[in-house]
Amino acid sequence: MQINWKKTLYQYFMVTLACVIMGVALNVFYMPNKMLSGGIGGVAVLAYYIGNLPMGATSLICNVPLFFLAYKYMDRQYTIGALYGIVAFSISLDAFHFLSSYQVVHDKLLACIAGGVLYGIGAACMYRVGGSSGGTDIIGAIIQKHYSISISTTGFIFNLGLLFVSVFFFGIEPVLYTLLTFFVMTKTCNTFTIGFDYKKNIIIISNKHHEIAEGIIKVVGRGVTYLHGEGAFTHQEREVLFVVAKLTQLAKIRSICKEIDPDAFMIIHDVNDVFGRGFTLKASGPAALEKREKMEKHR
Repeated sequence: MQINWKKTLYQYFMVTLACVIMGVALNVFYMPNKMLSGGIGGVAVLAYYIGNLPMGATSLICNVPLFFLAYKYMDRQYTIGALYGIVAFSISLDAFHFLSSYQVVHDKLLACIAGGVLYGIGAACMYRVGGSSGGTDIIGAIIQKHYSISISTTGFIFNLGLLFVSVFFFGIEPVLYTLLTFFVMTKTCNTFTIGFDYKKNIIIISNKHHEIAEGIIKVVGRGVTYLHGEGAFTHQEREVLFVVAKLTQLAKIRSICKEIDPDAFMIIHDVNDVFGRGFTLKASGPAALEKREKMEKHR
């Protein structure tokens, strides 16, 4: 199998960037405010608080048995990627440890939010390219492969146990702050992983469906699909318009519907992921789609 070096280098660059961001977040916001973290990074932070052990070295040592598990149960590509992520994250933890002596944010609540956002951005950079920093991700990947339990569920259970142990050493208050950080980090990670280019799924029911469809195609440049529907009470057959559009196009579609048929019935849903022609392909709009169809016919 031929390796796509451009894609591979980009992936390793993003994993490196992610590890740097997460290392900075831990040392700048977590450590000066005595907050905890999750996963193997959380174990490293806990070991530092209790025994003053270097976080990077602790993280690397804890990941050694997990790496051998990945080598035994996962494929070669995943194992090599996980090894790089483990080393990069461990180096980042110690390389940026000097930042922990500067308490940039004194308000713990603000530190929770800022640290969670920055760490979440780093995690999103890694997950967008399918990277891994080792730790509970390896355990989760193995369990998911053999038992169909999601990686996030495994990570949640591990972090719950880690926080339970932390209560005995630091009390309930730091743990509660950490839970807030986890929430902010998870929401940020999900947002940046999905992206900010939100889409809308629009369903339109109108007696003037042909005019509305033509208006959307010509003015907005989005494709429209006819769904055959029937009223349950009247048993009247009618065409239902199905449109997936970008958030910036929603106002135009609403305007077209109101102008053509003020009584049109519209349902608008949020859409996280859209794949296929007009969205994941560079060409979009009727003219571009027609051009692409002609190209495909000549292949």
